Amino acid sequence: MRYTKSTCKRCRSVGASLCGKAKCAFLRKPFGPGQHGQDRKKTSEYSLQLKAKQQIRWTYDVSESQFYSVYQEATRAKDVTGTVMLQILESRLDNILYRSGLVGTRRQARQVVCHGHVHVNGKRLDIASARIRPGDVVTIDQKSAAAIKPMNIGLTSVTPAWLKTTADALKIELLMVPDREQMDQTFKEHLVIEYYSR
Repeated sequence: MRYTKSTCKRCRSVGASLCGKAKCAFLRKPFGPGQHGQDRKKTSEYSLQLKAKQQIRWTYDVSESQFYSVYQEATRAKDVTGTVMLQILESRLDNILYRSGLVGTRRQARQVVCHGHVHVNGKRLDIASARIRPGDVVTIDQKSAAAIKPMNIGLTSVTPAWLKTTADALKIELLMVPDREQMDQTFKEHLVIEYYSR
């Protein structure tokens, strides 16, 4: 079931800004949501693992079943499980669109994709979780350009080195799979591995 409540509650719950909004509530209220949000709580090992998992899952806005599937795929890879897991999440079509700076949030990116405004290598693709490979080119449908261009006005996001964005043409190219150093350093994916290995 898709989460439809306040995204900033999640941000405050895990202690990090996940939503990508410039005015995220966590920046004003850096403590847990609710009546007892500021109370001191004992943090168990399980609590730390769960919070680490929720931070990554909620950042990419994926369901528990989707996230666990990504984890299982990563465990079958020969490389470091945590790194592979993040690389899979980073290569999602909605995330690529968000990282390009053409839209403001991942939710916005997901909506643009699901409404059929995006083409990959010249073919329409409306699956937000679709995997993008190095060399793939993502473009916005010409008929949708007028609606999409205003979405990046005023954005200060920096396109990562593993992406090439041509804002005027609304074109994105995935140059390579990002290294761990090029991805979010606040993630503690080793705790996620521990969580699922219990």
